[in-house]
Amino acid sequence: MSRERARRRAEREAEQARQAVLRAEREARLARRRRRIGRVTAPLRRRPVRIAAQGGIRARRRRAQNGVVAVLFLVVQVIAWLLWSSWAARLGVLVLSALFAPLFVILVFDRRS
Repeated sequence: MSRERARRRAEREAEQARQAVLRAEREARLARRRRRIGRVTAPLRRRPVRIAAQGGIRARRRRAQNGVVAVLFLVVQVIAWLLWSSWAARLGVLVLSALFAPLFVILVFDRRS
């Protein structure tokens, strides 16, 4: 009986030793990866990071105007897709919309400066 217990204990200890070796290899691999990533991203960390968005009245107004332009752009695209089955017409509407969107912004929202 005691030989059986000793054998099982030896097996358990051998398995624990194998697991410890695997864990140590995995941790070493992760440490090397973190060092590599740290070397690559180190120059980027020196820059100040701006988290908060502008909160003034002009910034809010500009965000609202940009949202209106985006929604109108999507509406025009959906209407074009529903009206025409030709890919050339759809592509033409997409290109013209992309070209005229800045003009629309300048004329309607008076963003000349």
